[in-house]
Amino acid sequence: MKTFFKHLLITILGVFISLLLLFFVMIGVIGAMVSSGDKATEVKANSILYIDFNQEVVDRSSDNPFKGFDFGSMEPKNSMGLNNILKAIENAKDDENIKGIFMEIDAVGAGAATIEEIRDALIDFKSSGKFIISYSDTYSQKAYYLATISDKVYLNPEGMVEWMGLRSEIMFYKGALEKLGVEPQILRHGKFKSAVEPFMLDKMSPENREQTLTYMGSIWNHWVDGISKARNISVEKLNGLANNMEIFNGKSCMDNSLVDSLIYKDQLIDKLKALTETPEKEDLKTVTLAKYFKVPAPKTKFSKEKIAVIYAQGEIGMGEGSDEAIGSDGISRAIRKARRDSSIKAIVFRINSPGGSALASEVIWREVELANKVKPVIVSMGDVAASGGYYIAAPATTIMASPTTITGSIGVFGLFFNLQNTLNKKIGINVDVVKTNDHADFFSMYRPMTAEERAVGQRFIEETYQTFIGHVAVGRNMDVAKVDEIGQGRVWSGVNAKEINLIDQFGGLKAAIKLAAEKANVEKYRLVELPEQKDPVQELIATMTGEAKAFFLNDELGFAYKEYNRIMKMIGNQGVQARIPYNVELY
Repeated sequence: MKTFFKHLLITILGVFISLLLLFFVMIGVIGAMVSSGDKATEVKANSILYIDFNQEVVDRSSDNPFKGFDFGSMEPKNSMGLNNILKAIENAKDDENIKGIFMEIDAVGAGAATIEEIRDALIDFKSSGKFIISYSDTYSQKAYYLATISDKVYLNPEGMVEWMGLRSEIMFYKGALEKLGVEPQILRHGKFKSAVEPFMLDKMSPENREQTLTYMGSIWNHWVDGISKARNISVEKLNGLANNMEIFNGKSCMDNSLVDSLIYKDQLIDKLKALTETPEKEDLKTVTLAKYFKVPAPKTKFSKEKIAVIYAQGEIGMGEGSDEAIGSDGISRAIRKARRDSSIKAIVFRINSPGGSALASEVIWREVELANKVKPVIVSMGDVAASGGYYIAAPATTIMASPTTITGSIGVFGLFFNLQNTLNKKIGINVDVVKTNDHADFFSMYRPMTAEERAVGQRFIEETYQTFIGHVAVGRNMDVAKVDEIGQGRVWSGVNAKEINLIDQFGGLKAAIKLAAEKANVEKYRLVELPEQKDPVQELIATMTGEAKAFFLNDELGFAYKEYNRIMKMIGNQGVQARIPYNVELY
């Protein structure tokens, strides 16, 4: 028997050591695969910068070589950082080896405000006199809006431009919860605070429909106006083409001047060769955007003075956070570090968030307020900076946003689920409780709230809302009553927000950095990006765990995986929340 256990222990130890060695070998192999493309890129003379936007665009991409690694296909699938894209386009403008830009885009994995910033950067690129050419088999509406700044917009003869207008589709779970016996217990302030509507209604409330149509119409009008000016097509005609479904194939796109020509890819290559004076028998010299990121930046004089760019991306919660989620501890520490560093003369606070925990938002708000008393704090809003995302922006010196940014949603709600019927009647599980005081099980998931508890919870919601609008009133120099009037949980576009003084001016990340330098009265400076990115090995372990879970769930749920994620996030966010009503995705 002793021999048996001895051999068993040796076997277990051997398996453990083998797995450990395999793990480190795997890290080495993956690291070699990922880093093989990390060498500095050399751009040949007479080259074209090729842009396709096949990867998701985020505010700041991770420096971790394992981030985004797909363990299913064993290939790196990193996202692209908007910061890198803007820098690359700016560098290409002055790069004598780059003759122009060729964009091959159908869909763009970016929000409306991000598209706007890239479009503005491309417009600035054109001031150099270099060309921009766009081509696609099928242009989505976002892709087409981006493409219209090009000198020429080409389309596959059998392709089309998806031109039909914007829509908002919201999934409601009330019926499903009723069948499961789950009772959502909802507390909220604001007739427009519709984040909880999917759990209590089976369709949009009139108020939610009104606000959605308002901000969505504002974004659509901005796109149509931009396309009208770029393509010299009247706004009336563009709306008529969408309303009458007149764009359905390549010929209709050509007949209505949406594109310049219907050509095949080989014909396009001939045109690009002519533009770059490339001999017919030679290949075009191209460099992808991802590779151009790795071109050594032009050398500049070292400057002691700095501007900190602090990235806050994702839902707001307590704790450290991550690249995809804002943690009150992590972001607060970054702001505090920038405030205390005398060499940092100004802060650009880049916010891309639908909101989240009201308490976490309050923690971050305090650090922004303290920083603003010491040095300029310029908020740069991304695609979404609403509810908690606006909460943390309120004390800034200046708030900047895109005309298509989703913001506002100044309101508070509480969501608590009662699973008593689900467990008892559906599954046959009963939960009993022993407590020392009457309300020791307040907010328990195993019983409904009493009328007294609901009243207490509602009072807490009201107090949190008053704190919220009070912060906004002070930060924006407005009356509390006026903030309440434009608050109530209502969502606004950037255009609407400027009209009601929720933002100060339009502009993207580059404009915010420029303004920060002006406010701090510095001419020469270098950028410092915060929070500091995490250790790659720790990130790898977390990524492998998350990827494995996502891989199996995605395989089982298919297209429903995205909705599953949203529901689980909402369930996990029980309690008092300052969050936008839904995830905004425009196509």
